[in-house]
Amino acid sequence: MKYYIIAGEASGDLHGSNLMKALYQNDPQSEIRFWGGDLMQAVGGTLVKHYRELAFMGFAEVVANLGTILRNISFCKKDISEFQPDVVIFIDYPGFNMRIAKWAKKQGFKTHYYIAPQVWAWKENRIKAIKRDFDKLYVILPFEKDFFEKKHNYPVDFVGHPLIDAIHNHPVTDESDFKTTNKLDDRPIIALLPGSRKQEISKMLKEMLRIVSDFPEYQFVIAGAPSQEYLFYEPFLQGKSIKFVSNKTYDLLRVAHAALVTSGTATLETALFKVPEVVCYRTSKISYQIAKRIITLKYISLVNLIMDELVVTELIQDDFNSVRIKEELQKLVDPIYRNQLLKKYDELEQKLGGLGASQKTANHIWNSLTPHV
Repeated sequence: MKYYIIAGEASGDLHGSNLMKALYQNDPQSEIRFWGGDLMQAVGGTLVKHYRELAFMGFAEVVANLGTILRNISFCKKDISEFQPDVVIFIDYPGFNMRIAKWAKKQGFKTHYYIAPQVWAWKENRIKAIKRDFDKLYVILPFEKDFFEKKHNYPVDFVGHPLIDAIHNHPVTDESDFKTTNKLDDRPIIALLPGSRKQEISKMLKEMLRIVSDFPEYQFVIAGAPSQEYLFYEPFLQGKSIKFVSNKTYDLLRVAHAALVTSGTATLETALFKVPEVVCYRTSKISYQIAKRIITLKYISLVNLIMDELVVTELIQDDFNSVRIKEELQKLVDPIYRNQLLKKYDELEQKLGGLGASQKTANHIWNSLTPHV
């Protein structure tokens, strides 16, 4: 079989890589072309475009880069036409992927969507396009199945959350070895996860670093995104006793005592590693004002959305400041508060289902392409 996979972000690269492993296991002779990143490239197949060329954050940023986005869409259509895959597999990244899917469906290609777009959060009218343009939809959050099937009469497959697989399969990190290798001292670690895109890192990291001197008994370590070079982070580190590790976020979370995390997939990853966290988010004023008017969710973090309660504190926009960060971080290092939070993390993991999301999805795809009589 020939598979064409489109993942446009770091999280999509992670889940895409595990899906590719499962596809190869079912179909060792398969041909795969993909848009993704280093993790997918390490599995095999042919990388068409790296996600670092695609990731733009916020409404204003998307408008500013509209020309590049349109050129990428045109190129993608041409590449799919030339490759003639048996199925096009879309991973999250709805702004780009739904445009391609609309075209691909009209061209007669099979279209499968792994990790449903969050239409339950905003743009619920996209459900019409999803029904029209996708042959199969694989959802990873427990409440999504009811949303699509009961509210919108659209059958989907709940496959569980692929992060459970990714974390389970990640090698166990020895704390002593990690600290020695990365020239860290013996103090407990506060992990800083400022995001993966330059725009968000610039906004988040400067504020996160303001409170370092208030916690001298801890060492702060920045998790460098695989899509960014050290030179980008270097100005933030000058004159500060901050450590930096690149492309080792899971290793860092495995040994971290607490974390400040930019809203996104990383908030769920941090919780599944059982690290007490504060969720942080700030974007441009224009993007924030637009978002406030169209997003009606009670929470922004996946942890709170899945649990449907305020489990982890969210510091959003003006609340994301050094005073509030300090207050919330002090809670995270308090033993009583930590134990309460960790119990909630255990409940969260149970809700997400067990291992095998990638393999379940690959099996669904394979069975749909090779129906058994």
